[in-house]
Amino acid sequence: MPALLLAGFILLVLAVASLFVGVSDVSLSSLMSGDAKSLQVLLVSRAPRTAALILAGSSMAIAGMIMQMLARNRFVEPSTIGTVESASLGILAITVLAPGAPVIAKMITASVFAMAGTAIFLRILKFVPLRSVLLVPLVGIMLSGIIGAITTFFAYRLDLLQSLGAWMTGDFSVVLKGRYELLWIAGALGIAAYIAADRFTVAGLGQHFTTNLGLNYRRVMLLGLTIVSLVTASVVVTVGSVPFLGLIIPNVVAMMVGDNMRRSLPWVAILGAGFVLVCDIFGRLIIRPYEMPIGAVMGVIGAFFFLYLLLRRTSRAA
Repeated sequence: MPALLLAGFILLVLAVASLFVGVSDVSLSSLMSGDAKSLQVLLVSRAPRTAALILAGSSMAIAGMIMQMLARNRFVEPSTIGTVESASLGILAITVLAPGAPVIAKMITASVFAMAGTAIFLRILKFVPLRSVLLVPLVGIMLSGIIGAITTFFAYRLDLLQSLGAWMTGDFSVVLKGRYELLWIAGALGIAAYIAADRFTVAGLGQHFTTNLGLNYRRVMLLGLTIVSLVTASVVVTVGSVPFLGLIIPNVVAMMVGDNMRRSLPWVAILGAGFVLVCDIFGRLIIRPYEMPIGAVMGVIGAFFFLYLLLRRTSRAA
């Protein structure tokens, strides 16, 4: 518990630092002196951006952990099994069919597509002889490639490639007051995941074990898929794709505290939010006064971590 409190305090420090990092000059002294411009930037841009970073980081990390439990594989997360690509396809579909649809309609459509894509991935796993756990992420990556190719094809034909690029690249610079509130839904779903954590832990042991304990395996799977899909859709609709987050954080937490989801979930939420804050602050500072999208920063870090996990697994098996 003291370690968790320390992690929460570090997250608070990072959140405060995020409020004062950026192109516009916002400092404690300017706020204390009553500078109207600094106060406006803080309330309209910096505070919503920081809240969005925390909500997106914690919820996507939780979604990755749920996905790993459901697939019983440590190498999967929404951006490696087609969930994110399916959500983007859903956004493209509603953009074409109903251009004036409200944001909540886009989220619902993206959620339906994301759930369908994730369900297809889990269905494929039942028919593939998986002699190695490394085949699972490979199946997911291939499915992601197929769905991504279909989305790109239609976006090209409909002259929407630029919009597609925005959806597939995580960027919190677009977050303003009134344009991030969907992420509170993702935060609420993170709380729901904590309430159902014991069920997901049991479901991760397999269908027969879950049924023997008196739980409805299909309902637990459906609940997990719903949470993963809604979280992914709300994040993609609001800020774009945040790759590898659900892969990195749950694996780090598993190395620290084990596989019990109820014990691990607070760590996953705090470290997920903290990691996103660090990457975003780094992206704001590295080429200041310009910004590097967080999707690019996390893509590089996540790719290296993914390779590390693969090599670590291979060396253990040797």
